[in-house]
Amino acid sequence: MEMRIPLCLPSVGVLEEQAIVAALRSGWVAPAGPQLDEFESRLAAVTGRKHAVAVSSGTAALHLALLSQGIGAGDRVAVPTLTFAATVNAVHYVGAEPVFIDCDEAGLMDTSVLEVACSEALSSERPIRAVLPVDLYGTPADYQRIVRIAETYGAVVVSDAAESLGAGTCEAPAGSFGAVAALSFNGNKIITTSSGGAVLCSDLETAERVRYLSTQARQPVLHYEHTEVGYNYRLSNLLAAVGTAQLDRLDAIVSKKREHHQGYARALAHVAGLDLLTAADGNCWMSVLIVGPDSGTDAWTLGESLLQRGIETRPVFKPMHLQPVHAGCDLRYITGRAEALYRTGLALPSSTDLTTDDRNTVAAEIAAAIGEAVTV
Repeated sequence: MEMRIPLCLPSVGVLEEQAIVAALRSGWVAPAGPQLDEFESRLAAVTGRKHAVAVSSGTAALHLALLSQGIGAGDRVAVPTLTFAATVNAVHYVGAEPVFIDCDEAGLMDTSVLEVACSEALSSERPIRAVLPVDLYGTPADYQRIVRIAETYGAVVVSDAAESLGAGTCEAPAGSFGAVAALSFNGNKIITTSSGGAVLCSDLETAERVRYLSTQARQPVLHYEHTEVGYNYRLSNLLAAVGTAQLDRLDAIVSKKREHHQGYARALAHVAGLDLLTAADGNCWMSVLIVGPDSGTDAWTLGESLLQRGIETRPVFKPMHLQPVHAGCDLRYITGRAEALYRTGLALPSSTDLTTDDRNTVAAEIAAAIGEAVTV
């Protein structure tokens, strides 16, 4: 079926076209060049970091972030069960073991459960070496408490900020938390470079280590010399040019995303059984509808009904502990909250270029599907 209103399309236009043409004409088309340097410098500035290393994907950024902190075979990493697969895949890439932590009501890593897990792990002499929080749907995790817990139990914090660029708490911007953080510039993220990501840090040694590993771990000699395994992970200068143009629009993009979230909240405020997942301090990358029992339907039925109306939605991430690839995983720190959000949550159309009329149409169709009406 043709989508009248898709879920989340990238927003690109004249600025991005001009930037990539200028990069092409400059001759810098490889993973090096002035646009790449500028993109990294501006990413560091907007996230409150001293260094940013742009790479080929958010997953690559997570992989390198863990490697930069010495996380490897046999280590245990606390990771939210409610996340996209890339977060946990990166843990496996380095040979570590994920310890799944359930979420709080906002869908973020439950810090009380995390503390129990860290304490029990230390007592069992199998300590958690890293904590990998996820800024779910653009809302920063509770880093203030997560960092305190990690320091208490000797773990390093690696932030998965793939979805939260442009967000921030009263303390600092998203991406500034933890020893290192990872961003994503996939097509549906807050800003896009078509594909891409970045590792953020505040010490030069880590930045140089990440850059070295991302360029095949090549030694600084004329011939090709390698003393360890590296990766072909650097972002191209052409894609970085797109990213710089997107950064010019970051504030406007985040403002529009927040407008969508507020608009949905107003339109659906009086429809029984419906609520929006909280986005406090977030960039509202995705507006997520919670479909409660009083609505007379469920998220999956509602999603199917909207699909028949040409409106694309998507269920909340299926928890990692329910994924077949993780069958038999440790369930001690699973409370049921992530499963409840998976059953009741529905990501709504959230494109930057979504019009007010289209957003109102989505709200009206949601209400109509459950026999209600809205005033927009």
